[in-house]
Amino acid sequence: METLLPNAMSQAVRDAYRRGEDDETLNPLVLVDPENRPVGRIGKEDAVIFYNIRGEREVELSRSLAEEGFHEFPTAGPLGLHYTTMIEYSKDLPVHVAFPPDEALCDTLSEVLSRSGIRQVKITEAEKAYHVSYFLNGKRQEPFPGEERIVVPTRKDVALFDEAPEMSVTEVAEATIREIRESRHAFILTNFPNVDVVGHIENEAAVLRAVEAVDREMGRVIDEARRAGIPVLVTADHGTVEKWLYPDGTVDTGHTESPVPFVLVNGEAMLQFRKEGELTDVAPTILDLFGIAMPECMEGKSLLQNRPSKSAKRLVVLILDGWGYNPKAEGNLIARARTPVMDRLLGSCPVAILAAAGESVGLPAGTVGNSEAGHLHIGAGRRVYSDRLKIDRAIESGAFFSNTAFCNAMSEARRRGSALHLMGIVSFFSSHGMMNHLIALMDMAKKEGVGEMYIHAMLGRRGEMPESGANYVKVIEDKCAEMKLGRVVSVIGRYWSMDREENWDRIGKTYRMLVYGEGVPVKDRV
Repeated sequence: METLLPNAMSQAVRDAYRRGEDDETLNPLVLVDPENRPVGRIGKEDAVIFYNIRGEREVELSRSLAEEGFHEFPTAGPLGLHYTTMIEYSKDLPVHVAFPPDEALCDTLSEVLSRSGIRQVKITEAEKAYHVSYFLNGKRQEPFPGEERIVVPTRKDVALFDEAPEMSVTEVAEATIREIRESRHAFILTNFPNVDVVGHIENEAAVLRAVEAVDREMGRVIDEARRAGIPVLVTADHGTVEKWLYPDGTVDTGHTESPVPFVLVNGEAMLQFRKEGELTDVAPTILDLFGIAMPECMEGKSLLQNRPSKSAKRLVVLILDGWGYNPKAEGNLIARARTPVMDRLLGSCPVAILAAAGESVGLPAGTVGNSEAGHLHIGAGRRVYSDRLKIDRAIESGAFFSNTAFCNAMSEARRRGSALHLMGIVSFFSSHGMMNHLIALMDMAKKEGVGEMYIHAMLGRRGEMPESGANYVKVIEDKCAEMKLGRVVSVIGRYWSMDREENWDRIGKTYRMLVYGEGVPVKDRV
């Protein structure tokens, strides 16, 4: 007599750990029946809910499943799915959206500068292009008049960036130096992604190299700005590697709740900062330096304690992505790295320490910061409540369970006699999605009388304890067993499923797992 294995997938993840795999790059695992046929594949006329938030890493996979004319890799053709996303990933996706966006923010930093006739340029490499455009501009993708963007290609010759921690930092710095010399733009904003990107990989030596590369290239930019007589503001969007260890000594590769530094370089000698503030204070400070009145909708306050004697004609802003502030040396990789430039700035320039996590950036109290919220608040100059907070509040109030998009997805599954697929990150901490959102959808599916429910889990150790993915998958498997509804039928690392750089080979691998059942087979019964 065959026995169902209710925890088959979580055990398969543990087995993958023993083979040397990890959550982030976990190769696809696929549940199969006794005849080795994949269980719970996404098929024609099925209903799919992609419950991730943020969106910039969810667009590519959604396109492959929802667009009729998709052609980036071979597919099964139009599947006629009833496809629902938690939030809007892109205006162009032919999908249903459960929590549509609020209107784009008005009177952001970029808009005010544009309206004031100040030409501006945003510079980064492709890894962070979405953040210095869409998020920094208040969730507006189109540039404002007088705004240009320079996106340095992100290297594709490495699997993970601990192989090349410097990434394209030199090219980003060179582009910034050219803009300083050419005097085409009065406002230059540059993002150095290295500390955040490499900090998500458990490789201490690589992280140290990333920190030191950013410090070195920041120094080159500051030297060029000094020669041109241009003040520079140096800050970050959130913390990462300044708190590298959990209390038990294991490595924490996620974001942190740390504040971030805010430093004025090459400014007037008399200028002083308030000692503390929030990321919402960055835009008002920039406007203050330019002598531009702050719009009424900005809630932040300038960090300048005294007025400049004259308005700045040009300004450079450097965002050191993931560079948190932690005065303690223990477990602090920024403190361990050689950072002569930052050390000099902190010891000789006006400095403020800015809150960059939790409620200060529109997230639930006690939660860590992230690049989305960080850039959004740097540009907005006011608190903007996150999608995650709105969804959590909808669950608490019960409104989540009457959401029209979710109700329609589940009713369509019943009407068509097809399966409901719940797809997304399985994590308690990710800025891309939460376990409680998935569990709420599972409870709703049970209440709505869904007949077949399959869960496709994505894992990624960012801010998670080692091997936490298997534990999370087991929580979902146990929930399915308790409900007597649903199975976890696919598990894959987010490296493959949540790309944003058009690495279509990765998305193709995820697609084939979801639709064809390609992956390491996992028996669902013995």
